[in-house]
Amino acid sequence: MSEIGTQVDLFHPAERVWRALTDRELLARWFAEVEMMAGTRNRLLLHTAGLPGFGAAVDAEVTERQEPELIALRCLEGGRRSRLTCAVTATAEGCRLSVREVLEHGVWADEQRESRAECYRQALTNRLPAILDWLAFQQVDLRRGEAGMTAEMPVTEAFDDEPAPAGRRSRPLLVAGLAGAALAAGVTVWAVLPAEPDRAAAPAPAPVPTATTAPSGSPRSTPSARPTRTATPEATRPSRTPTARPSRTSTSAAPSGPAVTARYETVSTRLFGYTGEVVVDNSGGAAAKDWTVVVTLAEGGRVSDASGADWRQDGHSVTFTGPPVKAGQSRTFTFEVRDSDPATKAPEGCVVGDDPCTGM
Repeated sequence: MSEIGTQVDLFHPAERVWRALTDRELLARWFAEVEMMAGTRNRLLLHTAGLPGFGAAVDAEVTERQEPELIALRCLEGGRRSRLTCAVTATAEGCRLSVREVLEHGVWADEQRESRAECYRQALTNRLPAILDWLAFQQVDLRRGEAGMTAEMPVTEAFDDEPAPAGRRSRPLLVAGLAGAALAAGVTVWAVLPAEPDRAAAPAPAPVPTATTAPSGSPRSTPSARPTRTATPEATRPSRTPTARPSRTSTSAAPSGPAVTARYETVSTRLFGYTGEVVVDNSGGAAAKDWTVVVTLAEGGRVSDASGADWRQDGHSVTFTGPPVKAGQSRTFTFEVRDSDPATKAPEGCVVGDDPCTGM
């Protein structure tokens, strides 16, 4: 038996997430279009043929429903039969959505299984939070009165065409502080150049006169010493110059160690969060085995998921680590941030080792 599972922590109440799971119009916005089977209340067709990991549309039947905690479907797709379960669990900050699909008959190829799991993960961590943020914004607007810009949507039964009873309205939630702000980040480039070695040769030592012994009584003993003093520096210079230059050449040819830098970019934004991307570059001559990127989030920010690196959060600081980066190569990782302040669209800081990331 093979299975696929993923989960995400959401800064939204369970009732709102349940609505995104069971409202056909909302479901089509973040996952796939849904068509009800004629003459049935629990049979539907999910148009998933164009999604990664799905080879055809899914013929599904709702087998279990516990609002707003659980919905289960029996799925038929391309000769395979599976059971898909969506569980919503309330948390202190919102709720946790867990999606699990268990294959009961047939097989998934390894590549298909990986693509299908990634499709679920992208839908839950990127598109679903965006729809929930949009839905929260609509509900806040409805607090302004009956003359608001939009009409409140009634909560209907899961995948049911029948209209909801008159007067039944979803409970709007008050969301504090809705403001849009764009943060422009400048890119600073540091050029690190090796220090130029000092090529100035040491000054030649002063010539030392060679003492000679002249025969007694000879008045011209001094001229015989002058050739000796002149020959001494000339003989010394050739032996001193060649020995210094090869030593400098061999030092510059030694291989350099890892030189790790990092670049940050906000690749997507939502009403209550954003997706950050960090590229770790190694321009050195050896592999960077131990690299660490520390991202400092704004107050209230929390990482809900990351791809391409291991992570742990302690307060506002999030530490990312990963496998070695080979010499001359790069490694990219992304992370999802849920932020209580809708105006925050980037971290407050990012460093790799002791050096700041560019793009901040």
